[in-house]
Amino acid sequence: LKFPPLPNPGLDSRILSHAELKRLETEEAGDRPKWDNKAQYMLTCVGFCVGLGNVWRFPYLCQSHGGGAFMIPFLILLVLEGIPLLHLEFAIGQRLRKGSLGVWRSINPHMLGVGLASMCVSLLISLYYNTILAWVMWYFFNSFQEPLPWSQCPMNGNRTGPASECGRSSPVDYFWYRQTLNTTAAIEETGGVQWWMVMCLVSAWAVLYICCIRGIETTGKAVYVTSTLPYLVLTIFLIRGLTLKGSVEGLKFLFTPNELANPITWLDAGAQVFYSFSLAFGGLISFSSYNSVYNNCEQDAVIISIINAFTSVYAASVIYTIIGFRAMERFDDCMSGNIVMLLNAFDLPEGNITEGNYDQTLQILNSTHPNSIQSLHLKSCDLNALLSEGVEGTGLAFIVFTEAITKMPLSPLWSVLFFIMLFCLGLSSMFGNIEGVLVPLQDLQVFPKSWPKEVITGVTCLLCCAVALIFVQGSGNYWLALFDTFAGSVPLLIIAFCEMIGVVYIYGIDRFNEDLRFMVGHKPNLFWQITWRVVSPLIMLLIFIFYFATIVNKDIFYKAWDPSSDSFPTLEMKLYPAWIYVIIFILAGIPSLMVPGAAIFTAIQRRRGQDGDDSSARLKSGQSNSAAGGHEKIPLE
Repeated sequence: LKFPPLPNPGLDSRILSHAELKRLETEEAGDRPKWDNKAQYMLTCVGFCVGLGNVWRFPYLCQSHGGGAFMIPFLILLVLEGIPLLHLEFAIGQRLRKGSLGVWRSINPHMLGVGLASMCVSLLISLYYNTILAWVMWYFFNSFQEPLPWSQCPMNGNRTGPASECGRSSPVDYFWYRQTLNTTAAIEETGGVQWWMVMCLVSAWAVLYICCIRGIETTGKAVYVTSTLPYLVLTIFLIRGLTLKGSVEGLKFLFTPNELANPITWLDAGAQVFYSFSLAFGGLISFSSYNSVYNNCEQDAVIISIINAFTSVYAASVIYTIIGFRAMERFDDCMSGNIVMLLNAFDLPEGNITEGNYDQTLQILNSTHPNSIQSLHLKSCDLNALLSEGVEGTGLAFIVFTEAITKMPLSPLWSVLFFIMLFCLGLSSMFGNIEGVLVPLQDLQVFPKSWPKEVITGVTCLLCCAVALIFVQGSGNYWLALFDTFAGSVPLLIIAFCEMIGVVYIYGIDRFNEDLRFMVGHKPNLFWQITWRVVSPLIMLLIFIFYFATIVNKDIFYKAWDPSSDSFPTLEMKLYPAWIYVIIFILAGIPSLMVPGAAIFTAIQRRRGQDGDDSSARLKSGQSNSAAGGHEKIPLE
């Protein structure tokens, strides 16, 4: 009889059969849940790593740093920074079979703060990340209309024309800032809670609760849809995008390199690699702890890294076919408007001026009738300028992309597909975020042991939903941007750096190597040794230093939608009020200080415990001497 091979070839020398393997796995795993199959685990990790940032942040960074030039540092740092830390988190979770809190407490009690900081960051990011899903749901529900509600301005109260604010801006801007967010002009103005967004927020948390109600038993089923559907939708959009006018210009603009020597390009590439893997959140450690102890975590780290990098480039290509189409539509509208003005001003026959001869004709008319040309106030029509309008995050998804969709035939269909894709990307990322909160809460025994997992998950989701109401008030968009900027920046860098130092120099790299040999069947090669010991920690340290050098000495601004501003409809740059620095400290400072704070607290506790033990020992010794009628001799001076 020919039996299937063992999971890793290196195990053959000490595990003789699958029956022996099963017995050893049972001993190692105990009563900890396990994935139904490897596909569930891989899809869950891919869904957690591949999120909204791959769709709206990576394309923006490519465009703003010269397109193809950004790919080179991104791929280099992915290999030197991302993959080593991903492998480390997979391996340590799989070997110790605990969540992030339990792992670091097991490695060294003084590292408890690393797990606490991961939990805190996951909680803060979960609060606002699910609000983005609420926005996506609102757009999804409004997509079942023809025409789409953001394709034209609504009428004013007198029914005599479009709403003033919409007429001064655009239908997509008005629908986003007024009809969705009902945004205020400043972060200090709360604006009250928007009931329609409250309903969407509650729905988003309810969907998450249903998917996570029984932990990996339910999320493992949901990822079959949430982690695969986005690739199908991206492919459909790519095929459609390539048939649109301007798509090729968009792709050329994306992949034209010109900024490789700029150090900021490398800094942004390093940060993007770091954040795109969802490292230091604790979710990946928890997910890997449900694996077989003999799972090939090294292979998993490489495969997921390749999928993540491919998805980033693939999504950027899709996005820029659509952005190219939008830019070309705007360019054509600009040219058509100028041509009509010239034809009317000089009483020329229709068709006498075209896009092909526009520049030449304008030059001739400007030389013969300069005053007339100047009085027309012609617009500047520049395709490259339209392509280089830098937009990221919510602006890309809810303004740029939605505007492009309105110009497509069957626009409601494309809108439904787009927002289904965004919802799946966001939901699969939330599985990891909420796992990074729930598992440490259970390890800390915050809830009574008698409470079932369904109740613990429900209470956590309910409390998070209540706190997240801050994001559905009129100033909620500004608060969300604040959380996004600071909650996931410095703390994650500190956590990841401590993870690497903790495993390599506290747990011990030799011990870690033996753990990997035990699990995978061979010791890590030279590449892993160099990156874990030196390269990856050094890269994270440099990113941390450069981040502080570029951020700390700057005033912090936010972009506000203010119809009373002279620059309207351009977003106005406003300085944060002084009290906001207290909030920034809570978001970035407290999670960061948990690492040294917990270490100091543990050291004090252990010192007190030792002093208590010494006092007890002396007391017992004194009692014994008294009982024997003896006493210590006190030396005379």
